[in-house]
Amino acid sequence: MFFKLKPSAGQPLYLQLMQQIQHAIENGALQDGDQLPGIRTLAEELLVSPNTVAKAYSELEHAGVLDLRHGSGAFISVSRRARLLADRVRAAEMRVRNLIEELREAGLLDDEIRRLFEARLAGQSETVRIS
Repeated sequence: MFFKLKPSAGQPLYLQLMQQIQHAIENGALQDGDQLPGIRTLAEELLVSPNTVAKAYSELEHAGVLDLRHGSGAFISVSRRARLLADRVRAAEMRVRNLIEELREAGLLDDEIRRLFEARLAGQSETVRIS
């Protein structure tokens, strides 16, 4: 599989795994019906406790993202709500990609674009100074 956990990230490993699975669903890498590795298999691959993977899977099942079938494994089970969210995320990603391309064509550097986005996300209403 393609998940990578960072113990030094300051975030619980099960949350990292949950976010990576959700991101894989949002960007289409994982789709409805896809099977994830078993708990022990993924734990060995990621070098974490099986409890870490079990907790992530359980939380994702509770959120309606996974269907845990005893003896069969974990399957992506994207609800209608989750599909709509994934579609919105993909559409937003395309809009961001297009905007970044436009800003680059206008002569802004990636660092300047990043500062603009970060300032807006942080809620700063004043004009960002570009050096």
